[in-house]
Amino acid sequence: MSENEKSPTILQIAKSVVAAAFGVQSSKNHERDFARGNPLAYILGGIIFTVLFVLAIMGVVSLVLP
Repeated sequence: MSENEKSPTILQIAKSVVAAAFGVQSSKNHERDFARGNPLAYILGGIIFTVLFVLAIMGVVSLVLP
């Protein structure tokens, strides 16, 4: 299996999820994700990222407001 045929690693999936969440996903990675990625991995990654993001925002707000 060549480099272009391998499934994305967990780190690549995490980078793709974060980049897509902020709208800066490169077209090369976008094509890789759709060509060889497992949709379930990206869905779970998106859910985990969203939960962590919301918790981080809640934490910052609770620190700033009395």
